Amino acid sequence: MGLYRDIIAKIRGTKTIEQLERLGFKHGENLQVMFGVVIDWGHCFLITIGDNVTIAPRCHILAHDASTKNYLGYTRIAPVSIGNDVFIGADSIVLPGVTIGDRVIIGAGSVVTKDLQSNGVYAGNPARRLCSYEEYIERNRQAMEKCPVYDGSYVITRITEEKRTEMQDALAGGEQGFIF
Repeated sequence: MGLYRDIIAKIRGTKTIEQLERLGFKHGENLQVMFGVVIDWGHCFLITIGDNVTIAPRCHILAHDASTKNYLGYTRIAPVSIGNDVFIGADSIVLPGVTIGDRVIIGAGSVVTKDLQSNGVYAGNPARRLCSYEEYIERNRQAMEKCPVYDGSYVITRITEEKRTEMQDALAGGEQGFIF
């Protein structure tokens, strides 16, 4: 699997986590980086990520901003720090100089331009605080009591045609559910 991942990264012009580590990138335990994530490899030594962090597909974590290069001859750089227990939603962008606290959820498509305090849920462009981490988790815990909840047999690698149809019917009309 590692060779395949390295080949795909080379084709796309990105670096694997192992390559980034050799360039000075630092991260904690249980880092999950999904498909198409770009971690600023040219300045990855300025990026630190804590434990239990998930970065969803197609996110960008940037420690440089080249908008000044043509006019000043220099590119602006600044460190990025991402705390523990953070989820960064798909297609989000984290800009240079940002610190993201612990226990933070960032909604899909967000642009993080400023520091995000711990224990919060943020979304938008620019990302703004929507509620506390605890409020969000409790709201979804309560929703689970009223919605369909699916076990591991429903994930794409194991789901049967019968279970797929069952899920489609239960979620028709925009209903939500939860899957393991």
